[in-house]
Amino acid sequence: MSVAIEIPYWGQSLLRVLGGIVAVLLPAGTIVYVFLFKMMSFMQSRLGPMEAGPYGSMQLFAEVGKWMQKEDTAPAAADHRIFKMAPLIVLLSTFLLVAVVPFGPDAWLTNFETGVFYGLAVSSISVLGILVAGWSSANKYSLLGGLRAAGQLIAYELPLVLAAIGVVIQAGSMRMQDIVVAQNAGSIFGWDGVGNPYLLTQGVGFLVFMIAVQAELTQPPFDMPIAESELVSGYMTEYSGFRFLIFFIAEFATVGVFSLIASVLFLGGWGVPFAWFGWEGIDDVDNWMNVVGPLIMVNKMLVLSFLIMWVRFSFPRFREDQLQRFAWKVLIPVALANIVVTAILKVAV
Repeated sequence: MSVAIEIPYWGQSLLRVLGGIVAVLLPAGTIVYVFLFKMMSFMQSRLGPMEAGPYGSMQLFAEVGKWMQKEDTAPAAADHRIFKMAPLIVLLSTFLLVAVVPFGPDAWLTNFETGVFYGLAVSSISVLGILVAGWSSANKYSLLGGLRAAGQLIAYELPLVLAAIGVVIQAGSMRMQDIVVAQNAGSIFGWDGVGNPYLLTQGVGFLVFMIAVQAELTQPPFDMPIAESELVSGYMTEYSGFRFLIFFIAEFATVGVFSLIASVLFLGGWGVPFAWFGWEGIDDVDNWMNVVGPLIMVNKMLVLSFLIMWVRFSFPRFREDQLQRFAWKVLIPVALANIVVTAILKVAV
């Protein structure tokens, strides 16, 4: 005997809000501990945090507690209201971004018809927060960092969007769920053993997308807006206490969310090849995928986050002219060429 429980609309909305909070904060904490605390330490032949909890597992909570106890200060000449809003704007863009990611056949927060368009649009809101932080701080280092960030993020949003267009053309839809289904229900030259993950057919787009994500996150080697050796942390120079913590959380939460989006666009998202279970479409997928799907997504997210953090710890910083030249003269032409080839093959095949 099965019992169906009908959840009212307010209950569904509450569950979506809680799910969004978990989908943002849990990846952020995991990435900080696994990669920032431990992986970076091992790459540099040291142990990392070891005292707070078993194997340093409670160090993240110690860091959060420390920053929440620090005094929340602001420069006397700063625009205090806007200065305090800036970190929240940056964090808000991350929450808006995760809302479009599907985690299972029925485990999604939103199912927009234009999900890819929405995701790429709201990802640019963080630029406003960074500009506001740099300008309102009344600090020349912060202002310079904000202007650098604006120029960098505008330049690298273009290849980010162009790389996603190749996926949209191949899938024939901007709905995230449709892109997942297209990859897992597809086949390669008539063989459906692994479906048709777009990593294989859109490998160039995947490479461009991940490089652009690295720049959008202002992670090394694209960390000119922060550049501790030049700008004393750039647009975050004057922030302390809880507001600096919000910037910190937003940075690593966005790493996780962009990795989730990349896993949907190029790695098949929550799905496994439908041929493994005799499924033909989304209507045939069993309910247990709503539980297994999020676990699959977390694993794919960790793999892509590993690549982002590996690059962060391995490459030196670009100069500003090198950074802009790489975007406009290399990534954008390559992404445009990928769109042309994809469109031709879509029509021809």
